[in-house]
Amino acid sequence: MKTFELNSFMILNINGTDKISYTYTEFDNNGNQISCNNKRTFNVDNNLPLQNHIAEIKKYIKENKLSK
Repeated sequence: MKTFELNSFMILNINGTDKISYTYTEFDNNGNQISCNNKRTFNVDNNLPLQNHIAEIKKYIKENKLSK
């Protein structure tokens, strides 16, 4: 069974629509790396729980990183 490791992600707002882009590494059954720096993107759309998490991340950054 292949496994995947998330390397990075970014929340983008393009024309008022939130998107999440991420990169990951893929491993085979023995733990050997098959591929790396694979990139994917998806729209957040009407996924309310995910929208709430994004709002909390933005709030954290605004209150803890931009206000100092």
